[in-house]
Amino acid sequence: MKQASLVAASLMLPALLNAQALSALNPPATPSRPVTEMVHGTTLTDPYRWLEDNKAEEVVKWTRAQHDAALGWLAKNAPEVPGLRDELTRYTDRTITSPPSYIKGREFFTRKVKGEAQAKLYTRLDGKELLLFDPIKLDPSGKSSMEGRSYSRDASIIAVGVQVAGDELPTQYFIDSKTGATVYPTISEAWGVSWTRDNTVAYVQPRTQEQVSKQLPLYTQLVKLTQPIKGQPVVQRFTDAKQWGGVSDFEYSPYTMYDWGEGWQQNQISIARTGSNDTPRVIFDVKGARATIEMIGDTIYARTTANSPGGRLLKASVAKPEFKDWKEIVPEEKGVVLESFVVTKKHIIVREKRELLERLRVHDLDGKFVRELAAPEFGSVTGISYDRDSNTLYAALATFTAPFKLFKLDADTLDWKFLYQDESVLDTKDIETKQVNYTSRDGTKVPMFVSYKKGIKLDGNNPTTLYGYGGFNVGISVSYLGAFATLINRGVVVAQPGLRGGDEYGEAWHQGGMRGNKQNVFDDFYAAAEYLIKEGYTKPSKMVAFGGSNGGLLVGAAATQRPDLFKAIVCTVPLLDMVRYHKFRIARYWIPEYGDPDKADDFNWLLRYSPYHNVRVGVNMPTMLVIAGENDTRVDPLHAKKFVALAQANLGQANPVMLKMDYDSGHGTGKSTAQQVEDRETWLRFILAMTK
Repeated sequence: MKQASLVAASLMLPALLNAQALSALNPPATPSRPVTEMVHGTTLTDPYRWLEDNKAEEVVKWTRAQHDAALGWLAKNAPEVPGLRDELTRYTDRTITSPPSYIKGREFFTRKVKGEAQAKLYTRLDGKELLLFDPIKLDPSGKSSMEGRSYSRDASIIAVGVQVAGDELPTQYFIDSKTGATVYPTISEAWGVSWTRDNTVAYVQPRTQEQVSKQLPLYTQLVKLTQPIKGQPVVQRFTDAKQWGGVSDFEYSPYTMYDWGEGWQQNQISIARTGSNDTPRVIFDVKGARATIEMIGDTIYARTTANSPGGRLLKASVAKPEFKDWKEIVPEEKGVVLESFVVTKKHIIVREKRELLERLRVHDLDGKFVRELAAPEFGSVTGISYDRDSNTLYAALATFTAPFKLFKLDADTLDWKFLYQDESVLDTKDIETKQVNYTSRDGTKVPMFVSYKKGIKLDGNNPTTLYGYGGFNVGISVSYLGAFATLINRGVVVAQPGLRGGDEYGEAWHQGGMRGNKQNVFDDFYAAAEYLIKEGYTKPSKMVAFGGSNGGLLVGAAATQRPDLFKAIVCTVPLLDMVRYHKFRIARYWIPEYGDPDKADDFNWLLRYSPYHNVRVGVNMPTMLVIAGENDTRVDPLHAKKFVALAQANLGQANPVMLKMDYDSGHGTGKSTAQQVEDRETWLRFILAMTK
């Protein structure tokens, strides 16, 4: 006991001295109302379960008081940075035209005009621009934004999704693609629209607030768009809210695909002749593996991770469509991840990743390698698409210091032609990025991008932001630094490690950081911090950990497991109660990634790292800015509220742990221009203040 007390005191003393230099947070008092229960033989006491009721008046008042306290603390301790808001406004509030999309020979694009809150949809006809859809007319407050678009097969009608305050429950508007006039009645709370060949019929997947709140399984309907959706036939029905999928007709094949899965690593694919009453035939269903397919006529092309974590390409015929009859045409290659592919009239173009740099390779239609398709300049090919009607390829080329460039290529000659690039309004001429590799706790080599201002001195005194995610097969890639450039130009190092759980090295890398392997992700993150310290970039008193969503879980774990490594933490829209996460909103989707707390084995590993359950009495965590979205339909803000309440009540928590709410947004999408400026300035100011 004496030894434990001395350890706690040693951890608290520097923090107490540091906290005295900061103005007090002064949050509202939070009553503890313990709920004790036995879960898989373990007694758990939850003192702040009452905060899970976001609509209760008491919770609403408490949340607002916490938010106000956070704003007051930020105003005193993270004051405005000269020039920062102007720089962010110049970057965010400007006229921005998106890259064009070409559908059936028609050009479509979005544009957000300087001074306006949201982007609008345009087309180009006979060389003239035409405004088609304006969400600001629907909602002058600027809180409504476009959320996805789907074009009919002849591009004559567009389904435009519109969400309100980032709720991700879009209403679908059906408009004429030449005039913007309404074609069909709107469909509210519809997650997706996939057109059939009949412009009056589409596959529609409802996603309602009731489905989210009650965790009801999704389903897909075949909808006659001239009629109300209620009562129209269901053509795909799931049995659990953790399942996802959809139905779509192939454009260049007379077949319909039924796709569904659980998690980000496994799916099942069935096909049936379009318009028939045939029972869909399962053609792919391999445990722990995923496939994406394209059909051209009676030929099936498929990318799969089955027996190939890095991915390989296979080919089959409708006559023998099942996986057992698929023939390998592009094998898996060691150290290479097959990211995607397109099938042109003469070639298969494969986009592959090797040591985080993506490139294109050309194969004939039987998979024989033809040549590399070298980019016209340095960059990573982060996306590729193909328009069969015009026989044109489109490829995006990314770097760290400028917005991506879009090129068009004649699919026969494969010659590159520059098409589009957004203007760069941030100064990046003095920014350098390098890729390093470091060793994690178990000996695994982990990649990391480190960006800094030229002339950096490795004296251990550089302010540093360590930004991580590590999950759901989402990894780091070469991409424009964007708002991070404002930090780097002010002397802050920005490091982005490629943690396990991502897609850096294929499905094996993903699985190395999911379910019972989740601790690997956290260990990779801590090893990244230790590398930056060892190599002289920074020290703990100069380092801020930053993560959102699954990355919020990551930095929440860092706060409880390795508080010694960081001066402060930015934790946005986080998952923090991993024992009850699956009970709220769409979180059942994530059971295949994290595990099921209702199962004893899964519960045990979740409890070991769940940040809410691992706040240690007497141990001071870094100063934390915890941000949640009031309208978040993905991650319930209860996670942020409960964690903040527990941290504030913890004996020895000298550093402030504060809650800031985004009242007009959800998980982050659809924010107005003003919201984007405000949000970016908040976390940038916080980072700069904490690392000065």
